[in-house]
Amino acid sequence: MRRKEKKITDIKEIEAIIQKAAVCRLGLAVDNTPYVVPVNYGYEDNCLYIHCANVGRKLDMIKQNNTVCFEMDVDTEIKEGGPSACNWSTSFRSVIGYGKAFLVEESGRKKKALDIIMRHYSDKTPFEYRNDDFKHVVIIKITITSLSGKKSM
Repeated sequence: MRRKEKKITDIKEIEAIIQKAAVCRLGLAVDNTPYVVPVNYGYEDNCLYIHCANVGRKLDMIKQNNTVCFEMDVDTEIKEGGPSACNWSTSFRSVIGYGKAFLVEESGRKKKALDIIMRHYSDKTPFEYRNDDFKHVVIIKITITSLSGKKSM
């Protein structure tokens, strides 16, 4: 990172951003073609969990290349700087990470992953699922290999 004063090194602060963010932007690449898609997610034990349909571009790409990157940001605000464009700025806190994506196959593990995702957005527990829900949803587990945080306030 070029501007060291903006770097976040405290893992608790990085995890606070992950817990606060509502959207994760997932980056994938196959055959030198990038693809970024916003997803809902959950975070636990240095892993992200994402759900998706059982067909689609995201799955096709992960099956070919399971190395992924992701980004989340919070507290984003444009700071007006007067008539000079160079005086404008943005305040934010963000996380960028890399990892390996794997499909979760077993129903019990899918339920645990869905609970993690749901806890990210709601504190209403326990969560209920129909037995056939697990047939139609795919869970992607991303084992995080690196995380970095940045802030500009």
